[in-house]
This record gives sequence, C-alpha cells and structure tokens, in this order.
Amino acid sequence: MPQTDQITFGPQICGSIHEDAGGGREWLVTDGLGGYATGTVSGLRTRRYHALLTVTDQHSVRHVALAALDLTVTLASGAKVALFTHEWESGVLDPAGHRHLETFTLRDGLPRWRWRIGDVVIERELALRHGHPSLAVVHRVVSAPGPVGLAVAAMCTWRDAHGVRHADGPLGAEPVADGVVVAGAYRLAGPGWQPAGVWHLGVRARLEAERGLPATEDLWHAGTFSRQVGPGEAMEISAWAGELGERPPAAAVVIAEQRERAHRLVTAAKAEGYAETLVLAADKFVIHAPDGPDVVAGYPWFGSYLGDTMTAYEGLFLDTGRAEEGRELLIARTRTAARAAAEPTEPWQRHDSLDAPLWLVHAVDRHVTRTGDSDLAARLAMPLGRLLRRRLSGTGPLSVDPADELLRLEPPPGHDAGTWMSGFTEDGPVTPRIGKPVEINALWVNALAAMCDLLAEAGRDDTEPRARHARARDAFLARFPAPEGWLYDVVEGPASTYPLGAGAHHDDPSLRPNQLLGWSLPHAPMRGHSDAAVHTLAEALLTPLGLRTLAPNEYGYQGRHRGGRDDRDMAYHQGTVWPWLIGPYADACAATGRPADGLLTGLEAHLSEWGVGSVSETADGDAPHRATGSPFSARAVAEVLRVKRRYSS
Repeated sequence: MPQTDQITFGPQICGSIHEDAGGGREWLVTDGLGGYATGTVSGLRTRRYHALLTVTDQHSVRHVALAALDLTVTLASGAKVALFTHEWESGVLDPAGHRHLETFTLRDGLPRWRWRIGDVVIERELALRHGHPSLAVVHRVVSAPGPVGLAVAAMCTWRDAHGVRHADGPLGAEPVADGVVVAGAYRLAGPGWQPAGVWHLGVRARLEAERGLPATEDLWHAGTFSRQVGPGEAMEISAWAGELGERPPAAAVVIAEQRERAHRLVTAAKAEGYAETLVLAADKFVIHAPDGPDVVAGYPWFGSYLGDTMTAYEGLFLDTGRAEEGRELLIARTRTAARAAAEPTEPWQRHDSLDAPLWLVHAVDRHVTRTGDSDLAARLAMPLGRLLRRRLSGTGPLSVDPADELLRLEPPPGHDAGTWMSGFTEDGPVTPRIGKPVEINALWVNALAAMCDLLAEAGRDDTEPRARHARARDAFLARFPAPEGWLYDVVEGPASTYPLGAGAHHDDPSLRPNQLLGWSLPHAPMRGHSDAAVHTLAEALLTPLGLRTLAPNEYGYQGRHRGGRDDRDMAYHQGTVWPWLIGPYADACAATGRPADGLLTGLEAHLSEWGVGSVSETADGDAPHRATGSPFSARAVAEVLRVKRRYSS
C-alpha cells in the first residue's frame, strides 16, 4: 500500500522534553466519535488531557480513561531499562526514558516511536479504531541479539477530561480474561497480566501549571502486561470502552486497517505532498454523532460549535471529497439551528457565536455552488430564511436596523462579544462588538445574496431578499470605509466602549482582520471597490502563521498569548495570530488581484512544529510566533487546506 506524506524527528527532538523539542510537539489520533489519544513526541504528559484513551459518552462529555502505558525493557543481562517518562509535583523527572528515543514518526496520521538501548531497538505503534472507542497498541522488538522482556504498566484514571483526580480509594478492577475492567467503564487486554492496584501520587502536567490550572493528579497502576519477545516479534495490547464483552480485532489488524483508511481518504481527496497531511488532519475533526456527522472545533478541549463548523465546512468536506457527508451535516445543523431559534426561552449560547447562522448560509451556498446540488438548495432555502428571520427578529442580541438594513449587535450585559472574537474576563468582553461590527455585516450582505441564489436555484421568488441585499450593500459601502484608508471595525458603538478615535457615531477604526470579509466572501460588499486596505492589512497583520488580530501599533496590542486564563483571554484577540485567517486573506488577495505567492510557506513548516501534522489554533503576535491555544484546530486546518487546493499549484 502506498505511504502518505510522513513527518520524522530524530533524537535531538524526540529525545528532549524541552518546549522547543519533543516536549513541545504533540500528536493526536481520534476515534471518529469525539474521543482521542494524544501526548507529546517525547512521551512526557504535559497536559491533563494527555492520555492514550479518552472516550466520549452519549452527551458528548469526554472522560480520560487510560492515561499511559509505561514500558520497561529487561535486557539479556538482567538490566531493566525504563522507556517512559513522568514529571512529579516536586519538579523531578523520573524516569527519563525519553533519552533512549531514536525516532518519532507520524505516518498515515499514526504515531510510531523507536527506542534504542545499544543494539536493542524497540518500537511502539498505536491507533484508535475508527467508529469505536478502542485503542490498539503494538510493541515490536525491531532488533536485538535475542529475546528481551517487555513489561507494560497500565496507568489509569476515570475522570472528566477537563479535571483531575486524586487517590480516593481503589479505582475499581474486575478481573477478566487476559486483563481487567477498570471502574466498570473500560477494559484492558494483553499478555501476562498481573494486577497491582496502587496509586502513584503527584503526577505533574507542566503546561497546566503555566496556564494557571490544576496541574497535579494521581494515577492508578491497575497492573502490568508482560512477555518475552524475540527479534521481529510483537506484543499487543488493547483498551476499549462501550461493549466490554465484545473484543476488538487484534491490535496489529486495527493499525493496518487505519493505515488503509488513511490511504483511502487521501485518494478520495486527490491530495499530493503536504496536502495529504492536511487531509488526514482534517479527518480528525469530522465525527459521527448519534444525530449524524459533526465537527469538533479543536483538540484536546473544544467541543462542537456551529460557527466554527461552518467556517471550516468548505475545507473539511468539499476539499476532501466528502461532499455527501457534508450534505448530511448541513441538513442536520440547519434543522437543529432552526429548532433552537424557535425556542422563545433559548438561553444565551456563549460558545455558539451570533454570526453562526450567517456562516451556515455561507456554507450551504458554497456547497450548492461547488457541487451543483439544486436539490439541497430547494430543501434548505426556506428553512434558512426562517432561521434568519427568527434570529434577527429584534427580540435577541442581533437585529436589523430598519434605517439602513445593517445588523446591530447588543449582547446582554455580562456576556461575551457574540462573534468569533469572544475573549472574556470577569470585567467583560475584551474585544466588544457592540454596535455594527464589520465582520457580521459583511457576512449579512453575503448571506442575503446567497439566499437570493438559493431561492432562485429552488425556483422560488427572491424579490424581497434581493432588494434587502442591495440596500444593505449600499449602506455597508457608505458606512464602513474609514478616513484612515481601511474599514471601521465597528460603527455606531457606545462611546464608553470605543473611547479612542470615536467620532460622532462612535466608530472604531482599530486595524483588525475582521474587515477582510468585506472582500473575501463570494458576495462581499467591497468587491470591485477600493483595495488599498488589503495592502495595509498585509503590512500590519500578516505573519508566517496567519494574521494578527490587532496591529502592533494599536492601543492594547499584546504580542504574547501566555499565562493564566485572564492573561490569555486578554491577548486572545488583541494581537494574537490566528492561522485560519489566512483563508479570508488569500480570498481577499484573489478578489483584488494581489499576489499571494508563498503565502503558505510558514504554515507548511508549522505542520511539524507543534501539533504534529496539524495547524494550531493561535500563535504569538510577536516573532518567532510560538504556537498557542489548541494544538489541533479545525478552522485552521480547513482554511490552510482550502487555500492550498484553490490557489497553490
């Protein structure tokens, strides 16, 4: 079977636990249900989310199960060599098995480690079985003078993925054939099982400490698998939740199946070069929930949000050959969004931004345009129209101003900004969008035009939305251009919110990337008009990894996205780089005839810098633009892939 693009690190990277080396590079595999396995290249658990088996229940709540499999090799001399690594509450690193790592390879989206102890080479490969909460791990003796002993200690817990657990009595173990059922929730199976039942206290996750979050937990040593393994032989271990009485296929079979599946995904997408890596990265975000396909916004801590899903839609589905899955998703999410909008007592949804329905219309429009699916247009045009009317009826935070047909945003006091710029502290939103934000109104103008096209495709009357589109577009062109040569970020906001540069209408001229949507969207209002702002945005905001959220010379700019929760939220949209914005920037360049050669060079290199084989959620605004936020971001991967497929040769 042909191999897909692969990433390999040698001992100087994988054999170091430093942030710039193996300790700062993370890998991820997923089960297609929302569960995952993730950790660092060096093997050190630096987050509370790092585990080999994290499963999702029917309510989309994730639980960490198997935290680690600690491997020790017994050589022919009788010497025992630990190949695992833990950091303890005291700061001590013990043992330091990462020092024996020779290589780490990500191939077909699956991780493989090789340790060398003299002339003995041990390999570990793992995979999650797609569509099942099931882990497969294979240890091989690649080379050795003779048989060696492999002992693998199962370090367990059972807790919410966002929390920690401390020793609170036995975790619960039910002996079964060749293994154990832990906490009644998941099962471990492999050769030579010997139960233990001991808590290991004070395991530290250094990145949680840096983020100002609980950083220590206790792990329960459930027991150890062991056997003598000769050169060329293997030792297999399985762990699974769900139907505990149904044993999964052998671990080696599962890994082979997942490699074959990766090849099918790449072939279906007709991807080449690093686009193969992006296609496999995109697959990790697509899950199959009980009500159909869905998208995880990012790993390891994000869930599913309509705005993120629809922003990422084109790259995740249309640029990967998964249009049929995407069609099913669009139908399901339109139905769900319409049902939620019809609830008169619907609570404020902090994580589903108010512009999400506008992104949904955009996604449907792109699907119909690219696939020619007139049946989908006929099916969704009217429900989307009803959804927009309900969302913009004036009873909620987002409404149409009858004076000019533009959208006004007034989030309830004490809640976040209501758009993708959602940084929030105890003092309120960091980047308030009160008034008429440029990105929401660009999306609104685009949505009105898209609705006209969908209604026409469905053979329905589009007179009303066409008239509204013309009025909103003209108002946008009259209202948003600023004297500085770019677009206002928000117009008609309260003076107390935008004290600097506020004019008679309290307009905010802060130089941010939101205005890119004025040129980038298919029906963008600025297309055919002044393009000088795109050049200004490139000079001030463009970096190798995406665009800054605020120009460095603007008041409030923060070049580092680090520290505790409030520190990070304060910087989240105040200069921090967001890679997904490379998509709107590339589209704006195309719309204005500006060159974008080499636009993805830095992002291609980034595939091996942090979330291995993926693209991070954010990065520092200041050079060298260290990655931050979620290491694996759906929007970022989707937009980089879309730009690669659309604009790169």
